[in-house]
Amino acid sequence: MKAICVYCGSSAGINPAYAAGARQLAAALVNKKLGLVYGGGNVGLMGIIADEVLRLGGHVTGVIPKALMDKEVGHVELSQLHVVSNMHERKALMAERSDAFIAMPGGIGTLEELFEIFTWSQLGFHDKPLGLFNINGFYDTLLAFLQETSQQGFLRDSHLKLLYAETDPDQLLEKFTHHKPQPHQKWLTSSDL
Repeated sequence: MKAICVYCGSSAGINPAYAAGARQLAAALVNKKLGLVYGGGNVGLMGIIADEVLRLGGHVTGVIPKALMDKEVGHVELSQLHVVSNMHERKALMAERSDAFIAMPGGIGTLEELFEIFTWSQLGFHDKPLGLFNINGFYDTLLAFLQETSQQGFLRDSHLKLLYAETDPDQLLEKFTHHKPQPHQKWLTSSDL
């Protein structure tokens, strides 16, 4: 693995634990010499994790749609910043540039990105690990809902197991290193969209 895509909020949330977790994940990435790929913003948890990776000497790649460059205050001090035409291009390029995916706390956009990449994994479009950095139990109710979804026959247990969840970023990254890809999976590239 060389780079990890992190989905997270353009807000920092009301609990200081979220910002602390972003800094903790940044340190874990830099310690393991893993680059950060993220949505390119300079606000909220997005800005916090990017700034911390840069402060610690790590590499940060941001991908932001032109329409959001001002709204999300595009981070212009990154190692690389790609300004793309739309959200579809943003998500495809972020996925293409990443070897794994982590969702930190965030809102609808974070959840949408998480579930899209989770769906791609379930369908066999990629075999990259994905997980939840479950800071302060943020994702506990989502994990319970997914378990219920599985129990009700809408999500196979084998697919549920594709999503790792940890409260410690080092443990999450450790699970990624032991991830076993499913056979016969094809990676979806931006040309497939």
